[in-house]
Amino acid sequence: MTRTARVEQVTIEGVALLATLVPGDGVGLLALHGSNEGGTAELAGILARRCGATSLVFTQPGNPRPVHIKSPRMAAEHCVLLREFLARVSLTVSLHGHMRAPHTVFLGGRNRAAARVVAEALAARAPRFPAVTDLTEIPSGLRGLHPRNPVNLTRLSGVQVELPLPARTSGGTNRPPDAVVEALAAGVETLGRGFTE
Repeated sequence: MTRTARVEQVTIEGVALLATLVPGDGVGLLALHGSNEGGTAELAGILARRCGATSLVFTQPGNPRPVHIKSPRMAAEHCVLLREFLARVSLTVSLHGHMRAPHTVFLGGRNRAAARVVAEALAARAPRFPAVTDLTEIPSGLRGLHPRNPVNLTRLSGVQVELPLPARTSGGTNRPPDAVVEALAAGVETLGRGFTE
């Protein structure tokens, strides 16, 4: 399968964004706020290459103060590539960043079984970042349950991975720590084997 990136310029709520789709298989890696939430765009690309997954990343190139657009507002009618992404993949892993509990990863989204798979991979390979799957313990704004949130628009819905800053950046760069990459790659590969058929 060719993995040639395709790009589309879109405007959502008056904000110019660049969507970049790299086609792959089964599981989809999504970074809706690639310019706002450092390391999420990079992580989506790394995981997609390692796992052969499809990735879709939204950025605001050239904007020194990126605007945060709520995930449900990023729904499919705005973007041809997002519609293609949602049609191509069965299950989505949507990567986000938060600035709340400094080492906690919150796992929301409507596919709770997928959230538990990702939690197990993090516990095994990146125990420094405990994962919370109990929705009652996840801050309401990070639960990713809105029916128009793109993480929930694929056939099997998906898991919203809310990463604290140390889990998505390292050494003052947007390079995610190796342990987090290893953990999420293991989780994505497990989801690809067991959830997308």
